Amino acid sequence: MSSESPDKRRKMESALNQLKKHTVVVADTGDFNAIDEYKPQDATTNPSLILAAAKMPAYQHLLDQAIKYGIAQGGTEEEQVANTMDKLFVSFGLEILKKVPGRVSTEVDARLSFDKDEMVAKALKLIALYKEAGISEDRVLIKLSSTWEGIQAGKELEEKHGVHCNMTLLFSFAQAVACAEAKVTLISPFVGRILDWYKENTDRKSYEPHEDPGVLSVTKIYNYYKKYGYRTVVMGASFRNTGQVKALAGCDLLTISPGLLGELSQDHSAVTKMLNVEKAKACDLEKVHMDEKTFRWEHNEDRMAVEKLSDGIRKFAADAIKLETMIKEKMLNVKNGQ
Repeated sequence: MSSESPDKRRKMESALNQLKKHTVVVADTGDFNAIDEYKPQDATTNPSLILAAAKMPAYQHLLDQAIKYGIAQGGTEEEQVANTMDKLFVSFGLEILKKVPGRVSTEVDARLSFDKDEMVAKALKLIALYKEAGISEDRVLIKLSSTWEGIQAGKELEEKHGVHCNMTLLFSFAQAVACAEAKVTLISPFVGRILDWYKENTDRKSYEPHEDPGVLSVTKIYNYYKKYGYRTVVMGASFRNTGQVKALAGCDLLTISPGLLGELSQDHSAVTKMLNVEKAKACDLEKVHMDEKTFRWEHNEDRMAVEKLSDGIRKFAADAIKLETMIKEKMLNVKNGQ
């Protein structure tokens, strides 16, 4: 009788609650009203998620407030739009922080991905806006593209300014090693977009979770970090299905869309811890060093990573431009009505 009770308990317990025992669960959304029921620890945003949320009627007041702020700051139209964008990203972050006990990730404009100094300046501006609203830098992660310049911006922000960074658009092992050596707080290796590439560029169209190329990539990075004692933590991101999520149970953090969080909350199958430090320490990965020349060569050797990093930057930049266009139109209406 007693031997059955753990199974019975497991049947009642959702996959989401089981996952939370092994991994910090993060909500990947700008729609902060979708966060409440899943009780994540942290939340992440990006320009595409903010654009989607900014179009929703429920969040128009945040857009309106940001536009008023941007206009009040004065300067050229370009400066007013830039100030509005910064304010809007931080406004969404502030609302999210009312819903989660941990941290929010706010992304630096992808169009700055190859300019270290501009990325640092933008990050410090975002942190200053959070501080004005009474939020310390400990509750904010600044998201930066994992280009060589982005990684060096992360290094500078961590070392000189105490700003915690989340390195995003990470697809190659070279990117992961460079981030660890830069001692950034956290990396977001993308799972789903890696799978997308393999489906589009090879004859194989389906993968079991344990052989999914995105899952294997994150597992390798996690094992390398834990084997060699790096402090940088791994947050798997960009999931296409719950199988990928469950295959990475035990990863430091996983950031998951509300849709998949909903599926996991309705799923009552057993979740097994797949990643752990002991297993990682026993793996046979050799230690490598990533200076700029090695990074550029090794990353360039990975066709998938090169294409997905470029594509990711272009897509985030395109959505930032769409958001700017939306802001300009609304700004014009506000000015004409004054």
